[in-house]
Amino acid sequence: MKQQHVVIVGGGVIGLSCAYYCAQAGLQITVVDRNPESRDGCSFGNAGMIVPSHFVPLAAPGMVALGLKWMWNPESPFYIRPRLDASLLAWAYRFWRASTPAHVQASAPLIRDLSLASRTAFEELADLPGNDFGLVRKGLLMLCRTPHGLEEEAKGAEQARRLGIPADVLDPAAAAALEPGVRMDIAGAVHYPLDCHLSPDRFMGGLKRELDRLGARFLWSSEVLDWKSSGQRIERIVTSNGEVAGDEFLLCGGSWSPATAAKLDLRLPIQAGKGYSLTLPSPRRLPTLCSIFTEARVAVTPMGSSLRFGGTMELSGLDERIDPVRVRGIIKAVSRYYPEFGPSDFEGIQPWRGLRPCSPDGLPYIGRTRCRSNLTLATGHAMMGLSLAPVTGKIIAGLLTDRPTGFDLRMLAPDRHS
Repeated sequence: MKQQHVVIVGGGVIGLSCAYYCAQAGLQITVVDRNPESRDGCSFGNAGMIVPSHFVPLAAPGMVALGLKWMWNPESPFYIRPRLDASLLAWAYRFWRASTPAHVQASAPLIRDLSLASRTAFEELADLPGNDFGLVRKGLLMLCRTPHGLEEEAKGAEQARRLGIPADVLDPAAAAALEPGVRMDIAGAVHYPLDCHLSPDRFMGGLKRELDRLGARFLWSSEVLDWKSSGQRIERIVTSNGEVAGDEFLLCGGSWSPATAAKLDLRLPIQAGKGYSLTLPSPRRLPTLCSIFTEARVAVTPMGSSLRFGGTMELSGLDERIDPVRVRGIIKAVSRYYPEFGPSDFEGIQPWRGLRPCSPDGLPYIGRTRCRSNLTLATGHAMMGLSLAPVTGKIIAGLLTDRPTGFDLRMLAPDRHS
């Protein structure tokens, strides 16, 4: 029997995870990516967190009001660059429609199940010979500077426990005992013991080595220019470096997915959410747990001997320029929670930026599409791309080999906004 050939468009963490599990299932793999191999997209500079605690989708009650409050301040955690853009307006309208209690209630159990399955997969991957990507299983601290912030996070902890996710509300002394590596100026914290963290670049390197071992082929610096179809089936893609034929095609293009899908007349409402991070190679203090500054929406992750601070959600299209005002907002937040740190700690540190693909309902697009019979999508994961990458890869491998995925994928259908 001829080995089925899967062409995967996109070599980020979702694309490589899908490639790995498809290759494990016996499929022939070609990964096509618009970037060179030495790329630095959002799969590399992110906070490296695996977060079963994040079961509430981005589209949730209160987010619209919070976004409107923040969007007038360029240093705030959320910012929309003012522009007349029909696709942005349509996305914002869908986001508003999805930000309901009913949507959260329906989505949370699915996100929980995906996250827990992905966490298990990360542990399996960490056990592979020579695949040390710095997986740390000590949990995550949601650090709250204000009593109001702690009260709100405590409500989230209660909701988590109802979903079977352990969560502990801590006073400042208990938080300090759990995290002695750094002094914190907080009113309290919530500890999610199942959360983990890792070094994203090492994880990506491990996936690439495994794929090389499994015989996967990579075409770097190859942008998809067109799709060639016969009826309802795609036969090949046309890239800037030639044509690639295949039996199955998988789109994992991140924030560039809508433009690539549009060549097939497939509407995919995704907005690029730009995030920034700064990594201190020799920080003055080194926490042992990953944390989130709750009110500031800044993530903090120790990665070996370095310390990464990441945050902001900036909707400004496919614009990869670094806005120093946005970076300054992250730096200002650090000393409010970690008083031993100051702006001087970040002098000479080059900011990183990445574009996260955000769907209007806060759920990724995973599954087959009606657009073409042999096209499958895995994109739109927003800030959860790394966290949900392994389970996404397992689901895609199941779909392409006609095996049960273990999940009801209807809420993730790529055609749900068509």
